[in-house]
Amino acid sequence: MHYRRAKTPGATYFFTVVTYNRQHLFKHPETIQLLRQSFHTVKQQHSFDIEAIVVLPDHLHCLWTLPAGDANFSTRWRLIKSHFTRHCPGQYKRARSLSRRHKQEQAVWQRRFWEHQIRDEADFVRHADYIHYNPVSHGLVNAPAEWPYSSFHCFVKQGFYSHDWGKGEEIELIKAWE
Repeated sequence: MHYRRAKTPGATYFFTVVTYNRQHLFKHPETIQLLRQSFHTVKQQHSFDIEAIVVLPDHLHCLWTLPAGDANFSTRWRLIKSHFTRHCPGQYKRARSLSRRHKQEQAVWQRRFWEHQIRDEADFVRHADYIHYNPVSHGLVNAPAEWPYSSFHCFVKQGFYSHDWGKGEEIELIKAWE
């Protein structure tokens, strides 16, 4: 089966990227910093805007807007993952054998990622809410404001959320893929 991705130049996309075997790479400050550096390095050569992001121990969700005339998010993800893997300390890498190629490969990321093209402003808001509430959904914190690796704090500063949004209440979310 051949998977076809929606590719519209200049569009905004929601992504989910997962670590290999859901290993908890992002519970360590040095790997969070390396991920930031990987994004920064790739953005210098292949610009894009990160509209929203959350980094959890074993995966991340984000919303990107690509430049007008550019729909190549796959290359950006390949470069971010490659940069991170090349610079990732050895204790976080898992060796995996590829039988058809008979070589060793360092496994840090799942091979693919989930993407969804944002259709309109309401779709953007649903996905931003999903991203920012995700640490609560996974039982990591009691409120989005308690999670440090999230754009939630920027959204609060810009007036999109109150600081206590999602605290002590269950936010009714529409799944990102529905």
